[in-house]
Amino acid sequence: MDIDWIREYCLALPQTTEKVQWGGDLVFKIGEKMYAVVALEPGDHWLAFKCSPEEFRALVERPGIVPAPYLARAQWVALETHDALPADEIKRLLSQAYSLIFTKLSKRLQARLKTVDRTRINRRRGKLARNLQRRAKSSRGAASRKRK
Repeated sequence: MDIDWIREYCLALPQTTEKVQWGGDLVFKIGEKMYAVVALEPGDHWLAFKCSPEEFRALVERPGIVPAPYLARAQWVALETHDALPADEIKRLLSQAYSLIFTKLSKRLQARLKTVDRTRINRRRGKLARNLQRRAKSSRGAASRKRK
């Protein structure tokens, strides 16, 4: 199964970073704390993520989902098969994993990450506004040249 959609989804979450660790795992982190791991090499499972204690108990009862090796005590589950959960549910659970880890970060780090995210948004808005102004100027110039 193609893992690109998971990578795109996780990287779209604010301040997510990715890092290849332990030889063949792609780890997604917020504030240097991991919330999801994708296996890049075939193995016993292909995706693992943090979940709430309630979700953990419910998920491990389903076929194709097991407590994640080494991380089960922290309520991590691992998907053994690609069809263990539908994509929409995986996205919801990845968002939840992100939120669970974010809330465990120090208040200071949370504030810093939110500030950095706002700065990026403002930069994008400024860049977008400048590009729109340039386009408007160039289209006005082209329109006046056509009239002549």
